[in-house]
Amino acid sequence: MNRRFRAVLALGLLSLAAQSANAQSYPNRSVKIIVPFGPGGFTDVVARILGQKLTASMGQSFIIENRPGAGSTIGTDAVAKSAPDGYTLVMVSTTHVISPWMYKTMPYDPIKNFTAVSKLVESPYVLVVNNKVAARNVKEFIALSKARPNMIHYASSGNGSSQHLIGGMFNTMSGAGLTHVPYRSSSMAAQDVLAGVVESTFAGVPNALAAIQSGRAHALAVTSAKRIPQLSDVPTLQEAGVPGYDASIWLALLAPAGTPKEIVTRLNAEIAKIMVAPDAAKTLYDNGVAVSLSTPEAMNELMVHERERWGKVVKEAGIEVD
Repeated sequence: MNRRFRAVLALGLLSLAAQSANAQSYPNRSVKIIVPFGPGGFTDVVARILGQKLTASMGQSFIIENRPGAGSTIGTDAVAKSAPDGYTLVMVSTTHVISPWMYKTMPYDPIKNFTAVSKLVESPYVLVVNNKVAARNVKEFIALSKARPNMIHYASSGNGSSQHLIGGMFNTMSGAGLTHVPYRSSSMAAQDVLAGVVESTFAGVPNALAAIQSGRAHALAVTSAKRIPQLSDVPTLQEAGVPGYDASIWLALLAPAGTPKEIVTRLNAEIAKIMVAPDAAKTLYDNGVAVSLSTPEAMNELMVHERERWGKVVKEAGIEVD
């Protein structure tokens, strides 16, 4: 028995030593960051900034791969089923904890099947209308939607997306009668709003900033409780007549469950270093987002809290996947 115990102990120590060695040499090849949304959207913009900085910082390529579809669950599921070795990661948004409330069956658990690496950024949405819409403030827009029931639309990046819920929450809290129009990506949704095909969208600030500043679209309000410096003249929805409205999106980097703690810790430390560097912080600010970092443990706690919060929104708004 003693010999058997010693043999098992030796194997365990060898395994731990191998894991430690792998972590110390990590990364020794390219790392893939899957973005479960289309190119050009809010998440994609931040992912590409992060990928460039991690490549320079860690000496290996961090490659961005877009796998959109099914409310971000297709790309995310691929990561859940990947080897937990740190070479396949996923950039998720608030949608990650919303999807379980939207779909009858899910191929993964958003908490148990992932290891949180770090929270990255957060940003509000901005309610944008195209220049054909005869409303220049939120009260006028609500009145227009009530005068034309089901005739005023809002575009989103897809059924079950955070944009979908932001709009549903607006309908519930304001009494507006906006009709949801899902697209395959937020950039496609924004394009049709600018083209006048759809009247409005709740866009991520990175997607909307240039169009607002150039006058190609009009911003009615931001969804956060406070105004943001990039759009300081745009009121919050609370200020504009929807009391209590407060919603922002966060982005985080996750790995498959079981990824070695040493690798997660190293990634978290590198992210903390590069995201607060002046050039990265300015690039992110110029794209309308604020750096908001966390420990892996704090990010996991946030996901648990946000899952419950958005579950209530889904139920109260009666939102379902079409």
